[in-house]
Amino acid sequence: MYVSIDVGGSKVLVATFDEHGKIINTKKFKTPIMYPDFIHEVKKVYRELTEGQEPSACAIALPGTIDRENGIVLHFGNLPWENVHIRDDLQDTIHCPMLLENDAKLAGLAEANELKDLYKRVLYVTVSTGIGLGLTVDGKIDYSVSDAGGRAIMLEYRGKILSWEEFGSGKALKERSGKLASDLDDDSSEWYVIARNIAIGLINQIVSLSPDCVVIGGGVGTHLPKFHERLHEELELYRSEMITKMPQIVQAKHPEEAVIYGGYLLCTKQ
Repeated sequence: MYVSIDVGGSKVLVATFDEHGKIINTKKFKTPIMYPDFIHEVKKVYRELTEGQEPSACAIALPGTIDRENGIVLHFGNLPWENVHIRDDLQDTIHCPMLLENDAKLAGLAEANELKDLYKRVLYVTVSTGIGLGLTVDGKIDYSVSDAGGRAIMLEYRGKILSWEEFGSGKALKERSGKLASDLDDDSSEWYVIARNIAIGLINQIVSLSPDCVVIGGGVGTHLPKFHERLHEELELYRSEMITKMPQIVQAKHPEEAVIYGGYLLCTKQ
């Protein structure tokens, strides 16, 4: 048995898997604001789902910058916790090997696994509250890509230097239009703005990382068919002659469960 825990800014999903990658059971709870309450709830749910069995490994997906060697999350993207020793704080309950990983990297690992027979280098971009990135090469996470994702990519936008996340994320869409992506009409002009703002940051990642395929996930990414053509057009506007071939742009196959499946894959690869 394996355990995969997806820690999000609003909810936490815990899942147990059998050795074949089939989900045995899941439980979801609202992410507590206070870190001690979070640790307490994780321990409680872990005990409920494992029922006294000792898993072979446990993966914990976190939205932030991680010190993997020491089991510390240095900074959370959308949670008010910093420098928390998650591995130490859970070790009295989780006795199996604990693998801490960035959530976008795990989602990318799962999505790349679906495409392993087609592409060698797969870049996963999650566009939701924030913007996360994960590059997978030959089925393995490439750690040359920062955990900070779109928060660390600085670009010129309307005369200001902003992070990609500040103008290209779902949060930016909500601040700009007052709506979520799911609230927009199919013919809304906002889809053009979304495509343009994603393209501005994505073209740089295509140049520097040379992916064969780009997978778009997250809350905004689930609506890719509504702005897919516009995104291609915008990428072509920014395309340099140095980009001899534009990567395929595809929608994530498992936008809701990619992270926990990535956690399972990480457990089996240790």
